[in-house]
Amino acid sequence: MALNLDTIRATAERVAASHHLDVVDLEFQGAGKARALRVFIEKNAEERAGLATKATAEGAEEDVTLPKGVPVETLSGVTHEDCSAFAQDFGTVLDVENLIPGAEYTLEVSSPGLERKLYRPEDYTRFTGCLVKVQTFAAINNNRHWQGRLTKFEGNVVTLDLTAIKQKGKAKKAVTAAEIEIPLANVEKAQLVAEF
Repeated sequence: MALNLDTIRATAERVAASHHLDVVDLEFQGAGKARALRVFIEKNAEERAGLATKATAEGAEEDVTLPKGVPVETLSGVTHEDCSAFAQDFGTVLDVENLIPGAEYTLEVSSPGLERKLYRPEDYTRFTGCLVKVQTFAAINNNRHWQGRLTKFEGNVVTLDLTAIKQKGKAKKAVTAAEIEIPLANVEKAQLVAEF
């Protein structure tokens, strides 16, 4: 029986929904006894909206779970308890349905972190205003690595404000304007850059 990541992802999303969570990413690595299934989860949109409301409520007590200066939208809102409960339920389903053939594997569940990767078009819309690192498939102005503030995502084009961060290396020489537009189809990798 071959490993079917689409079936595993669909199962993870079903279990996550029952915990008010979303699956951000899922990866399977390793071989033999060193195989690991990693699942990155976050609170669903409704739960994240509740976090944002709580953080901005006037007169609300200071919430020690929200780091000072970090935009609430960049936080996944996931706690250790969320990861533990999801891992227990998801692990049981994986084993009962025998979705991972072979005897041994490790299930790792965590938050995507402050420097999370951006995968879907919705991620670019959600994180507009945040600092990002982008690596392109094809060079733009002789450079494939860009950092800046994500100012706009329209028509599957990512717009970065390059003045928001000091450019280094080839990017410093490649900057000919304050902004750069990168077609989403040319984005090989993109992730947030934590700012405090």
